[in-house]
Amino acid sequence: MRLLRRPSPLQLPAAGAAAPATSPYGGTPARKPRIALYSPGMVGLGHMRRNLLIAQAIAGSALAPAVLLICEARQVSSFAIPAGVDCLTLPALRKDLHGQCEPRYLDVSLQKLTAMRAQAIRGMLEAFEPDVLIVDHLPHGALGELDPTLHFLRARGQTRCVLGLRDVLESPETVQREWRLAANDDAIRAYYDAVWIYGDPAVYDQVREYHFAADIAQKVRYTGYLDQRERASLANDSAQLLASLDLPPGRLALCLVGGGQDGAALAQAFAAASLPPNTNGLILAGPFMPAQAYQRLCGIVAGNPRLRLIDFLPEPTMLLRHADRVVAMGGYNTVAELLSFQKHALIVPRTHPRREQLIRAERLSDLRLLDLLPAEAVTPAALTDWLARDLGAAPPVHERINMRGLACLPGLLGELLGYQPSMQQHRQLLMRDDLLQRVSGPWMLPAC
Repeated sequence: MRLLRRPSPLQLPAAGAAAPATSPYGGTPARKPRIALYSPGMVGLGHMRRNLLIAQAIAGSALAPAVLLICEARQVSSFAIPAGVDCLTLPALRKDLHGQCEPRYLDVSLQKLTAMRAQAIRGMLEAFEPDVLIVDHLPHGALGELDPTLHFLRARGQTRCVLGLRDVLESPETVQREWRLAANDDAIRAYYDAVWIYGDPAVYDQVREYHFAADIAQKVRYTGYLDQRERASLANDSAQLLASLDLPPGRLALCLVGGGQDGAALAQAFAAASLPPNTNGLILAGPFMPAQAYQRLCGIVAGNPRLRLIDFLPEPTMLLRHADRVVAMGGYNTVAELLSFQKHALIVPRTHPRREQLIRAERLSDLRLLDLLPAEAVTPAALTDWLARDLGAAPPVHERINMRGLACLPGLLGELLGYQPSMQQHRQLLMRDDLLQRVSGPWMLPAC
């Protein structure tokens, strides 16, 4: 075990107190902090949902900033938006099953759509003047659309930029190749002040696995996983939702397939599986499941009085709280939700065109925090067997891995804004037992 520095606790103004006379780094009259979060989109709703949860944590912190969320999912209007947060919705891109991008809805060329998005982002951020920009996943943005904005913000010198990464990006060989071709290291050096990884290095240590250069590694902060139980404050009443489904009394088995664009096979296998006695099944198909696949699924569900189908729900958290076990694909948000609620879960990860979900599921399966079933082994019989199995006590997730990412973020943000801890706060922090964090690899990385 190694003793790691946490981000400093904040010496924040008391509620209602006047702001300091100058900004931490600009020399101009200070104002309420302004934070922008960018989501590239393209596949499902994962990037947007992750940034929406981060926006909730930041907006509700003692910093009380104004938060602008930039995303492409028009479904964002279906989500509960936290107080102090507003959205700029971009025309949408989509990535097909072969990884190629194209406009999702608008009948224009890909080049035209990318230019439109880039201009909208640049214009909004130039006017908004954020103190911090948090970019999710892609250092250059989707198809390089952030480059003009990043160059402008760096030249102006008033915005700190953060790259936020999920726990696993891809296989090391793929990440090294793609980052080299995209010049991601150069972008991080030129534009970014910090790299936040929303995971625990005890599960996957990106610095070691991806062989980050020393100067890139120095910018890395592992936040811990984002505890998805916080989404419950954004969700509507779950009891009312379950009542509206008119299910018979009994336990609940849940099937989640992310956005649904490639989840039809798993959903259909779940629908055809035999549920254990006194158990109801519920499938959340996702908004992007192809219409023909969804109609086939409706036909299967119609023949089973204990089975229900929902096409879209802004916050699956409402259902997860009541589920006894879950069959799901392995995206970051879904897995983080399962970990947060310590649910018995069987993960069927996507393996094409990317292996990120498989790597995540393998690591967490090795820690005995979930079960893994390869996609090629999915059959109704295999799911029937797992649903009937005695799985014992709930997995002790919060004892084994760091799930405190949301609590960590305001402190990291305060560092960028220039807030300093008092000596008393610093001593109190060093006394805390949870400073002992496990980190594999050569770098003395601050962790939360």
